[in-house]
Amino acid sequence: MIIKKLIGKTALVTGAESGIGQSIAVEFALNGADVIITYLNDEAAAQSTLLKVKQAGRNGIILQVDVSNEQEVDFLFATAVGHFSHIDILVNSAGVRSVDKYIHQLSFHEFKKTIKANLYSTFLCCRNFVKHRLDQGGYGRIINITSIHEEIVSPGKTDYCASKSAIRGLCRSLAMELADKQITVNNIAPGMILTPMNQRAIDDLVYRKDLEERIPAKVSGTSSDVAKVALFLASDDAAYITGTTQIIDGGLNLNRAQGAR
Repeated sequence: MIIKKLIGKTALVTGAESGIGQSIAVEFALNGADVIITYLNDEAAAQSTLLKVKQAGRNGIILQVDVSNEQEVDFLFATAVGHFSHIDILVNSAGVRSVDKYIHQLSFHEFKKTIKANLYSTFLCCRNFVKHRLDQGGYGRIINITSIHEEIVSPGKTDYCASKSAIRGLCRSLAMELADKQITVNNIAPGMILTPMNQRAIDDLVYRKDLEERIPAKVSGTSSDVAKVALFLASDDAAYITGTTQIIDGGLNLNRAQGAR
């Protein structure tokens, strides 16, 4: 018998129109959760996620929201709570990739744009979620999708590494604040995952194989790999886990120091 681990729960998944966010939304629905889906630009993709949620037998809504905007996040939570009455799980999946410039080439505007999309959005959604859960008497799950770049840095990714490292600090601080309220806070740090954010690796097999040679597992991950870990962290099975980062990278982060003497 398949045990559905999120029966009676409602999850808010930002950036759920594609990639990791979409996979998490669908995995949660397959395990009994109703899902609030946010998207920024691609309504058709968000509708596709919603269809998959409904095919899993759950309810869902889609909302177009810039989750780095305070007023829009306030609107998101008011609308979501008005529709479902409670939100039990928050997944911060919305974000952008690096603009891939060295710091002397990187404009302040570009740096701010990455920080705002990745860090501000996580802060704003966490803050509203925590207020809501405290009003409900506590209990909740916060899951932030970061990157191995929260720990492993790369040249030309100053903006991205800074944003993801900051989310690591936010996660750990919130975990301490909220542990006695039974609100857990954890990060998932994916490595090489085949999603639209890595579209070149999807389209160019030679390029992908070159990258995979650097991964001890010699293979890329999928959004489903991330979704299954998110399901665990969202469930009661992970009630005693907080303030952690779960790395999903086929060992890539372990390989960064090879060749050192």
